[in-house]
Amino acid sequence: METGSRSLTLRDVRDLCDLYEVTDPAEREHLAQLAIETRQPGWWQSYDLSFATYVGLEAAATTLIEFSCAIVPGLLQTSEYMRAIFKASLPETTAERAEQYAEVRLTRQRLLTRDPPLQLVAVLDEATLQRAVGGPTVMAGQLDWLVTAARAPNITIQVVANATGAHPAMESSFSILEFSDNTPTLVYVEGLVGYIYLERPQDTIRYRAVFESLVKVALTPQESVGFMTEIREQYKKKIPKALFSSGRGRGGTA
Repeated sequence: METGSRSLTLRDVRDLCDLYEVTDPAEREHLAQLAIETRQPGWWQSYDLSFATYVGLEAAATTLIEFSCAIVPGLLQTSEYMRAIFKASLPETTAERAEQYAEVRLTRQRLLTRDPPLQLVAVLDEATLQRAVGGPTVMAGQLDWLVTAARAPNITIQVVANATGAHPAMESSFSILEFSDNTPTLVYVEGLVGYIYLERPQDTIRYRAVFESLVKVALTPQESVGFMTEIREQYKKKIPKALFSSGRGRGGTA
């Protein structure tokens, strides 16, 4: 059970509650309900995903706090931006697999419009926006979507400008997941060699402190929208006029 090789049964919950002297009926019922829910497959389990655990945690979270110094966070990516990332991956992602990944990511984005919606707080390094993933047409569409998304009441986007100089998270992107129940706050860090989950209080407190320092040095949400709009216009100027006038330069939204 502890390694996740099998799920809990209601008998397990009852016996463990007796063992650990959990006598509150409401708490026992809550734990039993959690056991029932773990036996219900999530939509993402039909895909062969190495990050399926994260997708499940993300779906259960009420607040997602993200800092990215490399790419636009998955929940804010356009479909064209996604495909450009998959195309550049190593080992090379097949076209079929790339479409599956894009489908998963677009489905995950429904968390932002569910009822109640996921609260997303994202801080992006300017380098994330200046890196021309997919070229100027793709980036113009991506920036357009970021500006639109930033106006949603449950989405906050701030940008750390290059002019800010050094900051405490230049070498790391991370996500902090918060939940409404007694589930502890979780930090997720992903890299080329894999990913790690941090839940020790000293770790989550440290990452929270780093994020709060980023919020302080970043442009305000209003300033960030204006800044992203300026970068979007810079990309639009680089789009060939014939391509832009045909409508292909508008990019897409997810």
